[in-house]
Formats: sequence, structure tokens, C-alpha cells
Amino acid sequence: MPSSPLRVAMVCMSNVNRSMEAHRVLRKNGFHVRSFGAGSHVRLPGGPRKPPVLYDFSTPYKKMHGDLSSKDQKRYQRNGVLRILRRNERIKPGPERFQECPDPFDVIFTCGQRAYNRVVADLCARDQETWQPVPVVNVDIDDTLEAASLGASIICELCQGLQQAGDTQSRLAELLQAAEEKTGRSFLHTVCFY
Repeated sequence: MPSSPLRVAMVCMSNVNRSMEAHRVLRKNGFHVRSFGAGSHVRLPGGPRKPPVLYDFSTPYKKMHGDLSSKDQKRYQRNGVLRILRRNERIKPGPERFQECPDPFDVIFTCGQRAYNRVVADLCARDQETWQPVPVVNVDIDDTLEAASLGASIICELCQGLQQAGDTQSRLAELLQAAEEKTGRSFLHTVCFY
């Protein structure tokens, strides 16, 4: 078993629900984890027949919470967004964008095909300095509270298996196959380089 915890990146499009729930679960289980969004803005639901509410990635979760509370507190309490933003505030100050992070990771998990495509495209466009391989694994997770919780559990199990293996590259395919058999899901994955 490696002496240091696995360095994990969690990426969804807005760094609000899916990546943050996985961040919470992985941190609780002792992993060195950071979470990100891969979109151009943080997008939160607008309302019936209204466009989504957009925030820059530099906007703190606390400010989003205050803004949405002043717009329609009852609706954002009912749909769970205010609770999600409060949870996020306890984890870190605000959302971060993956494309702006130069730090290396041992494994990167994305929570949807769009985030996966953006992460892979970004890594391929970067100047490779160390040629250090990094697996990028997509776990399709619907953007609901329940699905985010289930997805975080699946990702945590995968991370625990990788941590025990000590060699992320050689064991990943085996762990993904076992997870596919257990969950009935398929996991898109590739290896990129730093």
C-alpha cells in the first residue's frame, strides 16, 4: 500500500453537486481530494421556463446561497440547492475550474460525458512536462442528490481499490470491470499525461 493517500480530482460541469458530494465522501475516507467544474460558468437551476442562473467560478458558495435566497428562498430550499451550497461551504470557499489547475493527480474522475470530454481535451492540449500518466475515468452520475450520493460511493470504492493496489495503472482495468459487474454501469476511461 502506498505511504501517501491517493491524489484524486473530482470533476463535474459546475463543481456544485456531484463533484462536491464525492469530494466530501473521499475526504471523509482519508483521500487527498480536490474538486472542480469543467464548464465555462457555474450553472444552477433558474426556475420553471427560466434560464439557468450563471455564476463565475470565482463566486463563493456563500455568495451564491445569499443571492438565490434573496431571489426565491422557498423554491431553492425545496429543490435542495441551498442545502447543497451550505454543504459546499463546509468543504471549501467556492467552485474551482479544472482547466485552471496545474496540479498533478493520481486519478481523475468525471461525473458525466461532457465533463470527461472537456477534461481529456484540456489535458491533451497542455504542454506535457513530466509525461506522468493519469487515468481519467468517467462515472455517469445524474445531477440529483440521490444519484450524487450513490456515485460518490462507487467512486470511493474504486479509490479504495486503487489505494490498496499501490499501482494505479496496472489495477485500474480490473477494478473497473469488477465495478461494472457489480453496478451494471460502464465506465469510460483513458490515460492522459502531465
